[in-house]
Amino acid sequence: MSLSPTEQKYVLHWGEMGTRWGVNRTVAQIHALLFLANAPLNAEQIVEKLGVARSNVSNSIKELQSWGLVKVTHVLGDRRDHFVALQDVWEIFRTIVEERKRREIDPTLTVLRQCAIEAEGDKGLEDATRERMAQVLEFLEMLTDSYDDYKHLPPATLKRFINMGGKVAKLLG
Repeated sequence: MSLSPTEQKYVLHWGEMGTRWGVNRTVAQIHALLFLANAPLNAEQIVEKLGVARSNVSNSIKELQSWGLVKVTHVLGDRRDHFVALQDVWEIFRTIVEERKRREIDPTLTVLRQCAIEAEGDKGLEDATRERMAQVLEFLEMLTDSYDDYKHLPPATLKRFINMGGKVAKLLG
């Protein structure tokens, strides 16, 4: 059970991109492999196709499951767990954005809001510094509010919205 040259290139590149996005290389490669797979794969098949350690596969699968990108399924006549990845690119994107927001943006907003409250009484803080802190908070809150407005739109509507982007930018100058 080997990968075609094109599949190998895709999986390797996805792993490289994963490291640039802060994701473990093997996690990203397994995600790519499961995304490309036309049938559920068990851990041994993943080990065989990618040539990585079984323990690495287990840990990577757990990480992908925690992100909601991979699910367990079962195959008739086989007691082992098999794994499938989300197949809809819009749903993958939405899941990743939501998880990154939950894991990265939301905690940052919490701290920035606390800093804004504390900044009001901090006599050692210069006004210009307080203003820069407030600008970052305002920016992240604006992005979060915008995300909340769009996250429930159906993929077809989002696609039209994204395709309109350049036209809207020209219209607004």
